[in-house]
Amino acid sequence: NIYIAVIFIIELNIQRDVKPWFYGDQPSFSDLAILPFVRQFAHKDLDWWSAQSFCYVQNWLDAFKASDLFKSIMTKYIPWKAGDDAILFPYSQKTGPDALHPDLA
Repeated sequence: NIYIAVIFIIELNIQRDVKPWFYGDQPSFSDLAILPFVRQFAHKDLDWWSAQSFCYVQNWLDAFKASDLFKSIMTKYIPWKAGDDAILFPYSQKTGPDALHPDLA
């Protein structure tokens, strides 16, 4: 329901302060857990999103989308069509703390 989502975004906006992330100067797991949902909600109608007064959440999302972390995980690919070569995605067997992006280490 869009109304529930708007209330959630308003509550996020109220919780934000002058820090770039919800819990300080670096992204936390909380930021990273919420961001995909906020991004999906914003991208449903970017004109509507931009016209809202969620300035703190909008800036938070924009900063994330401009970050090296986001760029490293959201590689743009040309949409695959029948007859195209297969797209092989990078695979890493790293696990544990070494697998974290440097911004989260």
